[in-house]
Amino acid sequence: MSGDSTPRPHAVVIGAGPAGLMAAEVLSQGGVAVEVYDAMPSVGRKFLMAGVGGMNITHAEPQAPFIGRYGERAPQLAPLLERFSAERLRAWIHALGIETFVGSSGRVFPTEMKAAPLLRAWLHRLRTAGVSIHVRHRWLGWADDGALRFAAGKGESTVHADVTVLALGGGSWRQLGSDGGWVPLLAARGVDIAPLMPANCGFDVGWSPFFCDKFAGAPLKNVALALPDLAGERRYRQGEFVVTATGIEGSLVYAFSAALRDRIAAEGSATIELDLLPAWDAARVLAEVAHPRGSRSLASHLQSRLGLTGVKVGLLRECVSKEDFAHPERLAAAIKALPVTLRATRPLDEAISSAGGVRFEALDAGLMLNALPGTFCAGEMLDWEAPTGGYLLTACFATGRAAGEGALTWLVRR
Repeated sequence: MSGDSTPRPHAVVIGAGPAGLMAAEVLSQGGVAVEVYDAMPSVGRKFLMAGVGGMNITHAEPQAPFIGRYGERAPQLAPLLERFSAERLRAWIHALGIETFVGSSGRVFPTEMKAAPLLRAWLHRLRTAGVSIHVRHRWLGWADDGALRFAAGKGESTVHADVTVLALGGGSWRQLGSDGGWVPLLAARGVDIAPLMPANCGFDVGWSPFFCDKFAGAPLKNVALALPDLAGERRYRQGEFVVTATGIEGSLVYAFSAALRDRIAAEGSATIELDLLPAWDAARVLAEVAHPRGSRSLASHLQSRLGLTGVKVGLLRECVSKEDFAHPERLAAAIKALPVTLRATRPLDEAISSAGGVRFEALDAGLMLNALPGTFCAGEMLDWEAPTGGYLLTACFATGRAAGEGALTWLVRR
């Protein structure tokens, strides 16, 4: 496409997160002149924030269960994830000079555990390849002649492109650039969009002031969470999470967040069951609770016989009636299956990621919008969700690559 007598096609990528930068790389490698625009003062802000505390880039589990993590959208994402799998993503990272390792949980991290070195190496490669990056340019939609409109500084500019890739993020972490401002722009052009909703989010419980004051911020470790699904199956998973001023959040909660969010939307609330001693069976718990305690307080008894202290005992007192608390069989049952009712999700802007977005039914196999030929979409603005654990980033990279490949194919066919 880049012969001596023919001008190179010009691509504009809007959004400089992992999906947009990957699309820009593919287009550039295909001989296209690429310009990347982003509304923020610097690129990859959410990507860098995700790396705080350890950059979990992908996951090393086998491909079949890996793809299954994407739930209802697994069929649409499967071919994209097969073309750019976790293994290929790791090889791509290694080619940037960044080594990776697999943690004990199967999560994959850069050796330095940081996102910044990876992003620096990637941006260097893109700029060396001729990709231009423009920050502080907020996309405003299209002009009457089809040009892309941007708010830049105190004025407005327009740019014509032969092909456009939108990688504008979802609706969470507004301060990092993902504000969902693109939704009305695409909806006005007839694009089918599922409402943006929080994913991998916390939930409100409505603690008593005493419990909130004493335990907000306290971690709950070595616990398990159970939730019956609509078919009557009981999902059960061990892990940890944190008590917040309003409710709960953390990795174990995020693993259930889609089901909990949908249950609250359908029924007004969702009740989970917490196993505070997952390593103990119910019979052992009952035997220890019922053991004569003599003159010791019940708190001392629970600590000495079961090792329950702090926030775990606080949760029992918060959620179990005084009558049941004094009844060994009922207290033992609560320790193994403590009901906690969740009232609402936390706001979308607080969520780690968002569900909803451009429906795959609005796109062709190359991620081009059916309503807007020559415009492609990638990343979290698409209608999919996944748990934490590297799955979010992997799909952003894979859809960015697919959109770039789709845009190249479309340019050739033109």
